[in-house]
Amino acid sequence: MVSLSHTIFKAYDIRGIIGKTLDAGVARQIGHAFGLAAVAKGERSVVIGRDGRLSGPELAAALAAGLQSAGVDVIDLGVVATPMVYFGTHVLESKSGIMVTGSHNPPDYNGFKMVLAGEAIHGEAIQALYRSIQQDGDKLAAAPGAYRTHDIRAAYLERIIGDVKLARPIKIAVDCGNGVAGAFAGDLFRGMGCEVIELFCEVDGNFPNHHPDPAHPENLQDLIRCLQETDAELGIAFDGDGDRLGVVTKDGQIIFPDRQMMLFASDVLSRHPGQQILFDVKCTRHLAPWIAKAGGKPLMYKTGHSLVKAKLRETGAPLGGEMSGHIFFKDRWYGFDDGLYSGARLLEILTREQDPSALLNSLPQSDSTPELHLHLNEGENFALMDKLRSDAKFPGHEQIITIDGLRVEYADGFGLARSSNTTPVIVMRFEAETPAALARIQGQFRDVILAAKPDAELPF
Repeated sequence: MVSLSHTIFKAYDIRGIIGKTLDAGVARQIGHAFGLAAVAKGERSVVIGRDGRLSGPELAAALAAGLQSAGVDVIDLGVVATPMVYFGTHVLESKSGIMVTGSHNPPDYNGFKMVLAGEAIHGEAIQALYRSIQQDGDKLAAAPGAYRTHDIRAAYLERIIGDVKLARPIKIAVDCGNGVAGAFAGDLFRGMGCEVIELFCEVDGNFPNHHPDPAHPENLQDLIRCLQETDAELGIAFDGDGDRLGVVTKDGQIIFPDRQMMLFASDVLSRHPGQQILFDVKCTRHLAPWIAKAGGKPLMYKTGHSLVKAKLRETGAPLGGEMSGHIFFKDRWYGFDDGLYSGARLLEILTREQDPSALLNSLPQSDSTPELHLHLNEGENFALMDKLRSDAKFPGHEQIITIDGLRVEYADGFGLARSSNTTPVIVMRFEAETPAALARIQGQFRDVILAAKPDAELPF
């Protein structure tokens, strides 16, 4: 038995290591606490699903038992992508759902992404579950909830295929990294009229080929090679639970999500002129002017899928996106992050072109880095960011944005340092008009970080 650890209750979800901080006993406790919270909101049932991780069946069964012990009915979707659980909370009788997933983490991780009464819970709501486990663990319902399975696959695929229309057939390569998206992506895109080359679409929780995380270029090399060696026009990739999208052009260029957002924003604003478009602090400085030129109002916000979803609800914005690959369509869709749906919407736009890669490569870009991580001890990341906020000086800057860490804007680029809310890491990203400007901005960040923490092992 693993004892309950506060460390697994993260900012946007619950995540732990199997056998160390997470097991069936903990999953049952979480199910019970969530069930009590659902009942308090007037909910009578909860949708659950799991990704392809080896620990999934045991955790999902225990989670269901915990939910039922709180008097909640369980609708079990089985092995699905995370957005299919979100979809279930919109089309089934329950507005609450829990996905058992370790997302893009290593094979020995697992966790829970949660929607309570229609809202993706984060922050204080997740901490409340921890307190409830400690205080209300013996509050069993007079009668346990029922349990049933439900196959949502056909309804989900039909909903997308019915909504998103290609202008012409296209041949694509799809890399699912042995994540759960592999069980659905091929059928989805074939159903839309694509010819599909499948890479690593066999669901395997050992992830034997490469890590299922398209945010990192090393995980896209197989896809790049496939595009070189075949007549596929485009490559798309998904993370371990299918809520994030990666894109590669025919000539091997990686189109990061902040540039994908330019195409999505133009398309959505053609139907919603003047509306706000949300994006997180890690996105390119070219995105805000692009949105404004397309007739929208750019709104930079904090990183975190649950935070962006909450802001989307608050503002009524028809589109939001994160550099990590979470894209949120409220236009023609439900406002949750869905890599499969985002991939479909991208193909709808690109099939209007004879050369999709030419359009993607023409999107404005500068010299930039992917996400860079400064690894620290537990809790050190927040202390270091506090010190940087109070002490750091950035000569020649034009603006410092502090909604999430420090984003320092210059005439010719930006640098970002923010604390991860899920791991003891400072996340950094840099962009500039020239390699010299990039080096200068990185140099300033290097100086202020080493002044605050002389033994920091910087990734640049």
